[in-house]
Formats: sequence, structure tokens, C-alpha cells
Amino acid sequence: MAYCGLQIIGLVLGGIGMVGTFTATLLPQWKVSAFIGGNIVVFETMWEGLWMNCVSQLNIKTQCRFYPSVLALPDGLAAARALMCIAVVLSIIAFVTAIIGMKCTQCIGDSKQARKITLLTAGVVFILTAILVLIPVSWTANGIIRDFRNPFIPAPRKRELGAALYLGWVSSAFLIAGGAIYCSFHCYASKSRSPRYPTIQNPEVPAILPSSRHHLHKTKHASAGTLSMNSYV
Repeated sequence: MAYCGLQIIGLVLGGIGMVGTFTATLLPQWKVSAFIGGNIVVFETMWEGLWMNCVSQLNIKTQCRFYPSVLALPDGLAAARALMCIAVVLSIIAFVTAIIGMKCTQCIGDSKQARKITLLTAGVVFILTAILVLIPVSWTANGIIRDFRNPFIPAPRKRELGAALYLGWVSSAFLIAGGAIYCSFHCYASKSRSPRYPTIQNPEVPAILPSSRHHLHKTKHASAGTLSMNSYV
């Protein structure tokens, strides 16, 4: 029952990470315009994402425009888009694999070995998905911070960290937590199969088979009966 509860917790954590990864991929708030200076009245806020850039006017009217050409994208943006798409696909695969391998379901029968391998696969894929999410999110954040601190870049071109980056980091944490839970089942099962105090057999003393034990038992009873007859005589 405890195993089933832990598997459900791992599935919930992985599911939250999957939804967060999908949402962070679609959100345009990867880069947010930064306005530096106390006497500036902000009328527009610019957002830059993986698929589009948006302009919000006083949080009343928002206009978004998709990037016109895939080939015209910068290399960093194209790589981030590809990694996030792969992460979304892998998170879905890991989520479905975890459902199949759970003890509460009967998708693969009662084979404990098959369930253990399935849960281990789901855990590894969850952790791999988290790594794929961390790479573009952290790389983009590093570029934003580097440009923000560069004095040679004009203020209108500087950006701040958007909400999608924070969502990506949080989603990675959920994915790692869910993957660690499923990987722990495999480690615990491997430890539980090995004996705590291994028995050491003396090579000079041969092992007694069950048939030999039965023969010795019959011989002992026969010897006891002979002794009793002799004592009676």
C-alpha cells in the first residue's frame, strides 16, 4: 500500500513537471523588456518567447506576432526551441510509462521484474527531461544577465528574466523529484533481494540434500529401534 502511495506521488510530481514544461514552451515571457531610469513612464512592455514576441500596452491591449521564418531564427533560439519540444515529448512518454508500470494498474500483469524495469525507465526519462529543460532555460537566463550587466548595450535593448524561465526551473525540480522516486524503487528492490547476512559454506563439508536428510532421518529411527530391541533382550 505504501508503494502504491509513493508511486502516485511520483506520478503527480511528474505530471506537474510535464504540464509546466509544456506551458513554459508556449509562453512568450522568456525575455521581458527592462526599463532603467526613474523618470520613465512605461506604456509598453515587450515579451520575447520561443515562438512569438508580444507587446502589451498598459496591460490592456496585447499584440503578438509569430516569428516569420524558422531559418532566420538565431542559433540559440532555434536550439532552445528544439530542446523544449523534445522535453515535452519525453515528459509525455515518461508519464505514460509510469502509469503502465504502477502497482495500482494491471497493464503489464503481475510481473514484478517488468514493473521494476518500467518504473526505472520512467524515472530515467523524467530526469533526462529535466536536464533538457534546464539547458535552454539556464542558457537564456545567463545571456539575459550578461547583456543586462554589459555597459556597452543600450538600455532599450536590455531584458529581464521572464516568468517562463522561473516556470522552467520549477518544472525541472518536479521532474527530478518524480524521477528520483521511481528510480528509488529499483534500488530498493535490488537491495531487498540480497541477503543481509550471507551464509558461508565450508568447502570441506558437502551440502546435505533433502533426499540425504530424509535418508539420515530413517537411518536414525532404525538405529533407535535396534537399540531398544537389544535392551529388551
